[in-house]
Amino acid sequence: MFKNKIIIYVISLLLVSNILADKLADIQKAGVLRAGVKVDFEPFGFKSRNGEIIGFDIDILKEIANNIGVDLKLIPVTSANRINYILEDKVDVVAASMTHKIKRDKDIDFTITYFYDGQSILAPRVLKARNYKYFESKKVGAQIGSSSGKVFEVIQPLAQMVYKKSFDELIKDLNSGKIDAITSDYGFLRNIAKKSKGKLKIVGKKFTIEPYGIGLAENESNLRDALNIAIQKSVKTKKYSKIYRKWFKSNPTKSPVLWP
Repeated sequence: MFKNKIIIYVISLLLVSNILADKLADIQKAGVLRAGVKVDFEPFGFKSRNGEIIGFDIDILKEIANNIGVDLKLIPVTSANRINYILEDKVDVVAASMTHKIKRDKDIDFTITYFYDGQSILAPRVLKARNYKYFESKKVGAQIGSSSGKVFEVIQPLAQMVYKKSFDELIKDLNSGKIDAITSDYGFLRNIAKKSKGKLKIVGKKFTIEPYGIGLAENESNLRDALNIAIQKSVKTKKYSKIYRKWFKSNPTKSPVLWP
């Protein structure tokens, strides 16, 4: 009987400990925000010529870390592993061009939308493609772990999908003619098209809505609130617009929402 009471007491302590766990407090105590970011998705997250990780997502994270009062540690992630990095506590947050989807919301939480994008298609300028219908029987590349390929399979089920781990592989295959197009988010593909010196083009219009959110562990409301407030503060202080113009050379078409 006494042994059973001890077991119940220990279990109760563990439950209380979990309830009282506070990721934001842990981050502030450690003095560091561990953030998962992409390093191959320009202009959101990529490596400069000297190897520094830079981009739109990184500058947003710097604003957040500054608001929380901690340093920022960047940890490379991919579309395939970014959610697992949160679940395995390898990172505190992920800002990696991640669309907030209901399916993903079952495993992790998200902040408010900090960037609005949509899926598009990148192809050689010589192709007479006007929209996704053109790519029947054509080879279309997508990154493993992203939702882009699955979406394209639905809107153009007759396309031959080619999946690769990295965008570097996809771009190489597109330039060499191994694939006919790449499907991903417009902001990323537009940047590649601009750098191609006229060889590549965006085909048609965006055909999905992709609201980017910063991912974090479930049931961490204090951290989520801190992230949301920091994002909104960047809008109020005009820093969001400044960061946006820095990377996209235009004013935001849609900014994060502001709470009353």
